[in-house]
Amino acid sequence: MLAFLRSATVILCFTTLFPLSPACGQPAPPSVSAEEARLSITGEVERPLTLTQADLAKLPRHTERAKDHDGVEASFAGVALVEVLRLAGVTLGEQLRGKALTTYLLVKAADGYQVVFALPELDPGFTDRVIFLADQRDGKPLSPKEGPLRIIVPSEKRQARWVRQVIALTVLHAGAKSLTESKGPE
Repeated sequence: MLAFLRSATVILCFTTLFPLSPACGQPAPPSVSAEEARLSITGEVERPLTLTQADLAKLPRHTERAKDHDGVEASFAGVALVEVLRLAGVTLGEQLRGKALTTYLLVKAADGYQVVFALPELDPGFTDRVIFLADQRDGKPLSPKEGPLRIIVPSEKRQARWVRQVIALTVLHAGAKSLTESKGPE
C-alpha cells in the first residue's frame, strides 16, 4: 500500500508540473504572454541578444495579408527577420558571399519544433520576399496558440515553416559542428 501511495504521489506531482497536451499526449509548452515574450538570438552572431516585445516594437514594422495553415486569410504584422539579425550583427548584404553563404538560421518554438532558413532567403540583397516575425493578427496580439511570436513566410505553398510560439533564433554554418555536437557527450 505504501508503494502505491508513493507512485500515486509521483504521478500527481509529475502531471501537475508537466500537464499533457490533449492533442498528442506531449507536455504542453508553457503559455507566455506578449509582455513576457523573450526571443534569444545566439550562435554565429557578433552580439548574442535576448529581445523583449518592447525591443521588437522599436524595429521597423511589416504587415502583410496571407492565408494561414487553415486557409484563413488574415493581416499579420511584425518585424522582418533580417532586422532582428542585423541587431545581432549577422553578416548580411554585400558581405554575404563565399563561405558566408553557408550560414543558416535555425528557428525554435516553445514545443521544440524547429525549421531552417538559409540567410539569402532573408536578405533583401537576394530576395524581395519578406519573412517576418509576427506579433499581431488582424490588429490584435497573437493568440496563445500562435504566439506571442510567429514566423510568417508569405507565398510559400505549405506553411510548415510558419513556426508558432518562437522562442529562439540560432545562426549556424553548414558543415560546422552543431551546438549539441560541440558540447560533447552528456
